[in-house]
Amino acid sequence: MAKTIMIVDDSTSLRQVVGIALRSAGYDVVEACDGKDALAKLTGQKVHLIVSDVNMPNMDGISLVRAIKQTSAYKFTPIVMLTTETTDEKKRAGQEAGAKAWVVKPFRPEQLLAVAQKLVLP
Repeated sequence: MAKTIMIVDDSTSLRQVVGIALRSAGYDVVEACDGKDALAKLTGQKVHLIVSDVNMPNMDGISLVRAIKQTSAYKFTPIVMLTTETTDEKKRAGQEAGAKAWVVKPFRPEQLLAVAQKLVLP
C-alpha cells in the first residue's frame, strides 16, 4: 500500500512539481493550498508525511505545524518545511513548533525524496 504525503503550498505550480516527484516515487499525494485547507483535509486518514511552505495566506506553515501537533491523530506525523526562508529565527520557530526538517527552495526533487524516505516509516 502506498504511503500518503500531504503537500501544503499556496503555489499551484510548486504543488504540481512536488506532486509529480512524489507520485513518480510511488507515494499517494494530497494537496492543500494553505494551512486552513490542510487542516480541513486532515480528517483522520493516515498521512505519513506533511510537506509545507512557511509563507502562505490564511494560515502560515509554522501555525499549521503547531495546530497539527495539537491533534491526536497527527501529532506524531513528521512535517518538512519546504520554503524560501533561510533565517535561523524562522528555522528555530519551525523546529520549536515541531517540524522535523527544513528544505530550502529552489530544491532538487531527489533532495526532497531523500528526506521523505528518511521520515516516512515503513
